[in-house]
Amino acid sequence: MARKTKQQALETRQQILDAAVREFSERGVSATSLTDIATAAGVTRGAIYWHFKNKVDLFSEVWELSESKIGDLEIEYQAKFPDNPLRILREILIYILTATVDDGRRRALMEIVFHKCEFVGEMMSLHDARKILCLEGYDRIECVLRN
Repeated sequence: MARKTKQQALETRQQILDAAVREFSERGVSATSLTDIATAAGVTRGAIYWHFKNKVDLFSEVWELSESKIGDLEIEYQAKFPDNPLRILREILIYILTATVDDGRRRALMEIVFHKCEFVGEMMSLHDARKILCLEGYDRIECVLRN
């Protein structure tokens, strides 16, 4: 078999992430196997293991997708409204709510993270990570309000 180009590898990785979002959204994280995701993505389980260590690693990446834009917006709004921390929080919250309503993928990500991830077994380590992320979120809000 010919080795894939970097672009093809990135496309495969994205296919896997897209399939994971669909499958996690439909079945829940615990009930979804890597075989389910591989089948939905049209790839082998080996392809999944090439890009991700395990299901926890794959879920972590899906989770990161739901958080990544918010950090970028925080930086943008801090530059735009340096003397108005409440405006920064307002704009971020408006973005989150609007995106959750208007963007099906964003809505699916939020649904997975908050309602379709059972923190048992292999996913238990992510429970602690989620707590830490929440605390970091509180710290970020506090930091914005102090500035």
